[in-house]
Amino acid sequence: MRFALAFLLLSAQMDHQHAHDAGERLGTVAFPSSCNAAAQPMLTRAVALLHSFWYEESEKTFRAAAAADPRCGIAWWGAAMTNYHQVWPTPYSPAELARGKEAAAKAKAVGAKTPREQAYIDAIALFFKDTDARAYEASMESLARRFPDDDEAQIFYSLALVNHGMAQATDKTYAYQKRAAEILNGLLAKHPDHPGIAHYLIHSFDYPALAPLALDAAHAYAKIAPSSPHALHMPSHIFVRLGMWQETIDANIASADAARAYTARERPGSTSRDMLHAYDYLAYAYLQRGQDDRVRPLVEEIAAIRALDVENFAGYYAVAAVPARFALERRRWADAAALTVKPESFPWERYAYAEAVTAFARAMGAARGGDPARAGADAKRLQALRQKLIEQKNAYWADQVEVQRRAAEGWIARAEGRNDDALSHLRAAADLEDSMDKSPVTPGSILPAREMLGDLLLELDQPAKALEAYEAVLKDSPHRLNALTGAARAAQMSGDRQKASARYAELSALLGVQ
Repeated sequence: MRFALAFLLLSAQMDHQHAHDAGERLGTVAFPSSCNAAAQPMLTRAVALLHSFWYEESEKTFRAAAAADPRCGIAWWGAAMTNYHQVWPTPYSPAELARGKEAAAKAKAVGAKTPREQAYIDAIALFFKDTDARAYEASMESLARRFPDDDEAQIFYSLALVNHGMAQATDKTYAYQKRAAEILNGLLAKHPDHPGIAHYLIHSFDYPALAPLALDAAHAYAKIAPSSPHALHMPSHIFVRLGMWQETIDANIASADAARAYTARERPGSTSRDMLHAYDYLAYAYLQRGQDDRVRPLVEEIAAIRALDVENFAGYYAVAAVPARFALERRRWADAAALTVKPESFPWERYAYAEAVTAFARAMGAARGGDPARAGADAKRLQALRQKLIEQKNAYWADQVEVQRRAAEGWIARAEGRNDDALSHLRAAADLEDSMDKSPVTPGSILPAREMLGDLLLELDQPAKALEAYEAVLKDSPHRLNALTGAARAAQMSGDRQKASARYAELSALLGVQ
């Protein structure tokens, strides 16, 4: 399933971009409708924006189309769709739900002039009735079957399949994602410049074993829709999986710059959530290259944030994750122990998994710094946050926080001299983490549990077992700096000179050391 041949056609398509501002490039989308001539160009642009998850701009454009044609019910379908954020973790903000329900109700009230448009409206209305993703998916499957020549229906259905697959985080067959990719691959030669096809292929293959299959799509997407901050960022999902750190850095600098410029124009005085999401990936990549000095300004900028452009999980997660990564990846335990949840004005209660990042970092900092009692308080906070996520029916993030709690308990046990308990806790954390895939909100774990297990085994003078742990991390996270450093040391200590030499050579190349 390689896509290079189809993407060779990309350059021939670049003259046919949908434009808004001079030079805007969002890719090529065809979404015919029964709406009037004034509304149709806005509708087409809004769908292109929707495929790149540029939700705020897309919603404005759909609403403008509805104003241009009061009988254009499909425009209200689009406005509702911009508030259904597939592949993003819940919960939805109250504002998003309110806008989505309002738009879906207006779409139903205005109605449609064609059965096809009515089917789209019915599908999104079904979702917002009970925020039921499975009902929406079934409705889109029916729509795609009823209208087999509607390529947009096939593309939107493939996204619903990807969303279903991501919700089953422990399914290592990736059956839904592969089914989606099959649909998208079938349309690729016909639509090589379509933003949704490239975007959803990346999400379909955003897994260690599958990432190489999306490398062509990753390279193409930023060229297809370079006006979109998210399109500039998305290739880094695949670059991160493959340890392509410079490509990750370049992609996220471009994304952050575009997001910052858009927010400065549209919501001056606030911070872009897209920029923050790019910063998390950017900081992660810098740290893997040992470029710590490049991360410090990001941490300082985040510390000064007072308001986001929109309430969004990716923004809150990055606010917590970037400073936590900066402290923990560099083993600055005192810095980690001193982190606080801020700004206090943010609605952290709706994003317990973001707050958990700070609690985990503090627990790690205190335990590794020799203060197990203080670490224990944060381990208890992790347990409370996990319980909150269970009550919110967010099983995936509840389990992710449980990984952090078990790891914290492991290092608390180590600080107290209970080495067998420490190993037990960290093995349990690693096994639980291995049973799940990472969320697309994060470039990787704040600290991989199996890497921490390797660190502990190395401290306990068990280098051969430590090497196994580090090598397992590197299989899924190639060129990860701390795992690579640990593997080189563990191989040397266990007498595996060949492996040690290979890993030290890889480490030197990563850090640019001659």
